[in-house]
Amino acid sequence: LRAMSPVPFTSLLLIDTVAIESSSLDKVAYHHPRAILQVKFRDGSLYHYFGVPIQTYRDLLRADSKGSYFNHHIRNMFPHALLLPTASNPRLKKPVGSA
Repeated sequence: LRAMSPVPFTSLLLIDTVAIESSSLDKVAYHHPRAILQVKFRDGSLYHYFGVPIQTYRDLLRADSKGSYFNHHIRNMFPHALLLPTASNPRLKKPVGSA
């Protein structure tokens, strides 16, 4: 799936994050009214995944391997937007929605 159109990231950052044990994922948060899953990766990048059912979020939190669950059930399965790029990627210098 393609990434969605840019959105102002400051208006969509979720603050009730849950730290998870994973070698690739750092924190996740879920916005129930909009069905948005926020994923912060260990490399510092931050994504929103849209249209994610609450049960998928719950299953992610319960999974033995969070990274494996994410890769098989979320990544490339839902429209997404990069909000904060990783500092190590020189092609992505500014967050979505920044001037």
